[in-house]
Amino acid sequence: MKKNIKIKRVYDEYDKKDGTRILIDRLWPRGVKKEDAKIDEWMKDIAPSDSLRKWFNHDPEKWGEFKKRYKKELKDKSDLVALLSKLEKVKGIITLVYSAKDEEHNNAVALRLILSK
Repeated sequence: MKKNIKIKRVYDEYDKKDGTRILIDRLWPRGVKKEDAKIDEWMKDIAPSDSLRKWFNHDPEKWGEFKKRYKKELKDKSDLVALLSKLEKVKGIITLVYSAKDEEHNNAVALRLILSK
């Protein structure tokens, strides 16, 4: 696991130690003002497709298959994956920010796993 890539819910309190904060959800989080989110980048195109997101629906039983399908989708977004890796090298710490309630089964966890391989 890359220690310079952290993950955090957008609803959690901002911390200077977050480094560069990158929102990786396709939709802006409900109830969060842009100035309060302290987001440096919004990479909505790196998020899972709507069809994959709806199919998964944060069902832990689908987690393994979700990670496989998301990794496959990211192959078509290699420029964005490369940009994330570059940001980590240039900026140091980056935090992948997401809005899902499930802190164990979400696109940020999957993306960090994929980036660490």
